[in-house]
Amino acid sequence: MRKRLSSAVLAVLLSVVALPVADAAGPDQADRRLKTCARAGLLFCEDFQHVPTGAGTSLKWGVDTRNGSLEVERDRRGQKVLHVRAEGNGRAFLKVDDFAAPGNSFYGRVRVRVEAFPDAPDWAHYTLIEATGDGPEVVRPLGGQYVPTLDKALWGVGADGGPTGDWTNWRESAPSKADVWQCVEWRMDASDNRITLWFDGVPNPDLTVSTREHGGNQVDFLFPKFDTVKLGWQLYQPNEGSYDLWLDDIALGSERIGC
Repeated sequence: MRKRLSSAVLAVLLSVVALPVADAAGPDQADRRLKTCARAGLLFCEDFQHVPTGAGTSLKWGVDTRNGSLEVERDRRGQKVLHVRAEGNGRAFLKVDDFAAPGNSFYGRVRVRVEAFPDAPDWAHYTLIEATGDGPEVVRPLGGQYVPTLDKALWGVGADGGPTGDWTNWRESAPSKADVWQCVEWRMDASDNRITLWFDGVPNPDLTVSTREHGGNQVDFLFPKFDTVKLGWQLYQPNEGSYDLWLDDIALGSERIGC
């Protein structure tokens, strides 16, 4: 014989089922579901969801290309991402102009997938993120080199154009991984001209540089007063190949943004 649930028990069960997902998951998990660009207080944010596919420009940011291109397309998940392509030693950058960070210090975050890194010529040097402004140093918080003695492409922080010279502080603990999505975070701390990096939320202290500890000439490394941040690709040595990478969820802020 079937038994009927009492109306009181049924009401209790329905109230449990109807709990909001955010309450059941907890406020921290609910916050993590928010899109990055919905957060308050960011200095710049672009997730490409409102940029038409096929477009490579926006009123929010500029473009710097030579033998290269930018194009918004959909990835395998159906999400819009920025496809960056450069031929040979060309360049293609999304450019954040008129940038101003409080105290000249800021955090950055980008999701990136590089199809392949150069394996020729020896010591081939590439840049993915560059920050410039009032001052001689061209600061490259994310770049790297193909190191022939190790037969590896390695990430490294670097700079050029200033008293410290042209340098890339690559480290064996930071291999440039091809054809995988990575979340890269960086911090520019003007109090000691310090750059630190995280990959998929994990810090790599080997890559840290600062005023007196860097890979250039034995003089102080000093930030310019930043007003431009570029993200994309440039290879500096002659090369007959082409390079493709994809960027998503770019954000700059006064506090760490996280992955």
